[in-house]
Amino acid sequence: MTDAVNTLKGRFRGFYPVVIDVETAGFNAKTDALLEIAAYTLKMDEAGWLVPDQVFHFHVAPFEGANLEKAALDFTGIDPYNPLRGAVDEKEALTEIFKGIRKGMKEQDCNRAIVVAHNAPFDHGFVMAAAERAGLKRNPFHPFATFDTAALSGLALGQTVLAKACQTARIPFDNKEAHSALYDTERTTLLFCHIVNRWKALGGWPLLESDEAVDEATEQDVASEQ
Repeated sequence: MTDAVNTLKGRFRGFYPVVIDVETAGFNAKTDALLEIAAYTLKMDEAGWLVPDQVFHFHVAPFEGANLEKAALDFTGIDPYNPLRGAVDEKEALTEIFKGIRKGMKEQDCNRAIVVAHNAPFDHGFVMAAAERAGLKRNPFHPFATFDTAALSGLALGQTVLAKACQTARIPFDNKEAHSALYDTERTTLLFCHIVNRWKALGGWPLLESDEAVDEATEQDVASEQ
C-alpha cells in the first residue's frame, strides 16, 4: 500500500492534477478572449510528497470575433495586439499543453487530467471553451470536475483569496506580479502542494492511518461520555 499511495494515481484516484491559470478579456468563456494561459504539472517524490514538475506558458491571440472588455484589459494590463507578446492562437497553445499533459498522464499511469485552479470553474470554463473552438478532440481534462484551491484554502488555511492564502502558508506573494497567468500558476501550484503535503504531514494520508486515528478518537470520546 505504501508504494501505491506515493503516486499521483494512488493519491488522486487516477486523476492527474494540472494547475491552470488564465488571463482573459472578460468573464464569459464563450464570447470573451483568452489572452494568456499557464499550466503546471505535478509529481510525487519517492516519499510521497507532492512537488511541481513541468510548466507550460503561452500568450494567446484573441480568437476571431472575440469580445474584449476594456475593464478586463485595464485590470490585467494586457495589450492583446502588442507584437512583443509573441502570442499564438488558441489551438497552438492548447495543442502543446495537452500534448505535455498526455505524456505526463502516461508516465504516471493516470487515466484523466483534472484542472487545479483558484476559483477553478472560471479557468476550467475558459480552457474547455477554447478547446471546443479549436476543434481539439483529445482534451485530457475531466469535463466538469476540478480541484478548487480557493475552497481548499478556506478549509486548510482560513483564507480564500490567493494572496492571503499564500501568505498564511508562508509562500512569498508579490502583488505587483499578480494577474500574470505564469506567476499566479506558480503561486497556486505551491499552495496546492502545501495543502496536500500538510494534510499528509498531519496524518491525514494515507487513509488507513487517518481512519484508525479517527476510530480511536471516536472510541475515546464515547468512553469519556459514559
